[in-house]
Amino acid sequence: MKKLSLIILVISVLAACGPKTVQQSKKVMKGYWTLDKITYSETGTFNVMMFDDTSKECLEGSSWRFIPNNNTGLYTVNNEECPTGNRNFIFTVREMDKEGGLYDFLLKPTDAKNKSTDSKGFRLRLSQLDDTQMQWQQTVNLDGKPFKINMNFFKTEQ
Repeated sequence: MKKLSLIILVISVLAACGPKTVQQSKKVMKGYWTLDKITYSETGTFNVMMFDDTSKECLEGSSWRFIPNNNTGLYTVNNEECPTGNRNFIFTVREMDKEGGLYDFLLKPTDAKNKSTDSKGFRLRLSQLDDTQMQWQQTVNLDGKPFKINMNFFKTEQ
């Protein structure tokens, strides 16, 4: 009976740790960020449409805001050579790999009222997060091989 109680206690503690870690990550994400640089795992010239919205060149330098208490946010394309303006989204963060500290991140474009116009969403990996920097990785398929897109952010204000 003591062993069963101990096992239940350990499982309860481990289950409680997961959501706290995700909640802590959301607190760190809260605020304003700038998407500084987008890089690829392969060298070459690629015509990548980011989030079915705009090019890498247009998205670099964009401003992002994360509001974790309702899992919403928006990003603003600032490059005057591109279609500028606000884009709304909802997001979720799920813990994937406790050892590596990596998270699964889902970004879903919405309208200004946070309603999705279609069922599209973009699965990313939140591969690095601290008080000043964040990195997302998206893996797509290029000629039958994995191709990683790295998006590097820096925090501008809380």
